[in-house]
Amino acid sequence: MSEAGKNSLTYSDAGVDIDAGNLMVEKIKPAVRSTRRSGADGEIGGFGGLFDLKAAGFTDPILVAANDGVGTKLKIAIDADFHDTVGIDLVAMCVNDLVVQGAEPLFFLDYFATGKLDPEQGAAIVQGIAAGCREAGCALIGGETAEMPGMYSDGDYDLAGFAVGAAERGQLLPVGDIASGDVILGLTSSGVHSNGFSLARKIVSISGLAWDAPAPFMEGKSLGEALLTPTRIYVKPLLKAIRETGALKALAHITGGGFPENIPRVLPKNLSAEVDLDSIPVPPVFSWLAKTGGVEPKEMLRTFNCGIGMIIVVAAENAQAVTDVLTREGEVVVPLGRMIDRAEGGAGVVYKGTLGL
Repeated sequence: MSEAGKNSLTYSDAGVDIDAGNLMVEKIKPAVRSTRRSGADGEIGGFGGLFDLKAAGFTDPILVAANDGVGTKLKIAIDADFHDTVGIDLVAMCVNDLVVQGAEPLFFLDYFATGKLDPEQGAAIVQGIAAGCREAGCALIGGETAEMPGMYSDGDYDLAGFAVGAAERGQLLPVGDIASGDVILGLTSSGVHSNGFSLARKIVSISGLAWDAPAPFMEGKSLGEALLTPTRIYVKPLLKAIRETGALKALAHITGGGFPENIPRVLPKNLSAEVDLDSIPVPPVFSWLAKTGGVEPKEMLRTFNCGIGMIIVVAAENAQAVTDVLTREGEVVVPLGRMIDRAEGGAGVVYKGTLGL
């Protein structure tokens, strides 16, 4: 008799295991609790997550929202079977986009979709998300786990993240007085972060190396582990610098599109960012990718962060004070260049020097 003929089909027969979902929820509860902060102290499991802006200390807040994913970096996590850090990437890609507008991240929600739910794998991913939330100071107040047989191949999954932050009215960035002569500072990245991985994966396939092979550019790590180094979360040091100095004029998160796409997003149309490529301490991973793939420096700069994950614009007289706060908070600050008048029809970013690949 066919399965349909049994007349007793269950959701489980269709490939969805409700018990596995419930087991995962139990596994992640301690991780979720670890992200509690003022304004959010509820349990997961309701139909919506709650947040109290007044309890978080805001009087007249503007809310800022951002959402993102991890891109094809997930494919490396899946193929290398290493799921502990992509959750940090997910949070980082969202909260770094909030802080560039001067906003403090308040809460986060995740969406995790897979063909067949493995509660251990799911819990590892959410524990990474919780670690990212703790680092950013935001609460993980809810999420969605979707088991979708037939939509994803075995072992495949996708992640999306949603973050909401707030800034007091009148304190959003960028400010309106960015001027020629202002200084550009860069904060170093932890590596490839979460952009350009379709090209990175193509280069790995050219190299012929397996994910568990020793990384040619990082001692003591496999290639998969090294490339999965999580995106740096810049939130707490930047909020400290904003609040202590009041001197930050603009911030740009260097994601897909690199310098030429991301820096102009926060600049007036009459100014260009003049970036000194010689000043960038390029991590070995980018040199390896460029050499192995035969990738031109210009293409590297518009695909990868090349060692700088965040850009800061400050008046020249405040550059040292801002640098001091950020250095004290554990960031490596690089003097990158300055703002100049934009030539007619000129680009938003112009380069001096050579990228040290």
